[in-house]
Amino acid sequence: MSMKYTEKQLKNFMSLALGEAEKAIINGDVPIGAIVVKNGAVIAKGFNEKEVLGDATAHAEMQAIKKASRALGGWWLEGCDIFVTLEPCLMCFGAMLNARIDGIYYGAYDKRFGAFSANKLDKECQYNHEISINGGILEKECAKLLSDFFSKRRSS
Repeated sequence: MSMKYTEKQLKNFMSLALGEAEKAIINGDVPIGAIVVKNGAVIAKGFNEKEVLGDATAHAEMQAIKKASRALGGWWLEGCDIFVTLEPCLMCFGAMLNARIDGIYYGAYDKRFGAFSANKLDKECQYNHEISINGGILEKECAKLLSDFFSKRRSS
């Protein structure tokens, strides 16, 4: 785990991402949330909006990255970290690399579509810059939100 943040800070930031994830449920979207942090402050938030926007790219991470870029006045997000409730997919990981995000912190692992679990992209790979990858933060809480959502969906 990264020494950049204390355990309390990691949990606090992931809790904020969980709060964003809950907003997605209102729209019938899969509850995934993300926040972008720079210098210890949240500069952008996002949640899954694929269903409500009819846009396959409207993942929580993509929404947060777009807002962070607007907040900073450009696409280069060096010095920023992203906290997301579910391990990023390949598309979102690519966007994080392109935006030059410093660190990725995620909650639940995604063995089917995750960039690191399913596709084996990790710290051993060479990227265009150094990126810190940290998973399992509030993993149980993040996974429970998703499993409860899909459980409800299957029963209705």
